[in-house]
Amino acid sequence: MPRRETRKAAILGDLLNLSVTMEANKEELSDLEPFRLKLTGIVAQTLEVGKEQAALQASKQESSKKLRRLLIEGMSVANVLRKGVRSHYGPQEEKVAEFGVQPFRGRRAKTATEKPTPTTPPATADSVTPDP
Repeated sequence: MPRRETRKAAILGDLLNLSVTMEANKEELSDLEPFRLKLTGIVAQTLEVGKEQAALQASKQESSKKLRRLLIEGMSVANVLRKGVRSHYGPQEEKVAEFGVQPFRGRRAKTATEKPTPTTPPATADSVTPDP
């Protein structure tokens, strides 16, 4: 018994091959005529849907490119608008936060950090050598 295929192309090829073989032997297998006609219709529909799917995939890829291009252009225009808002209201005004711009609130003062003075380890009995 032949092994059943699981890939779409392999299944379609198997169905197409069976349909052609059934067509060639339709006189001998007249009792299976309704099923042969049904298989022929399914194969035709499958080929049509495959063509439609390929066209939609190409259309989807083109739409994805267009969407990416529009998003990049939109980000560029948004940056110009935000710069204009900051210029109009001033960089320190809280109003610019409404437009997604971080207002300038000044710099934080650096805290004075004390440098730790190097401490010498306490002398231990082992480290002290007696004078003779």
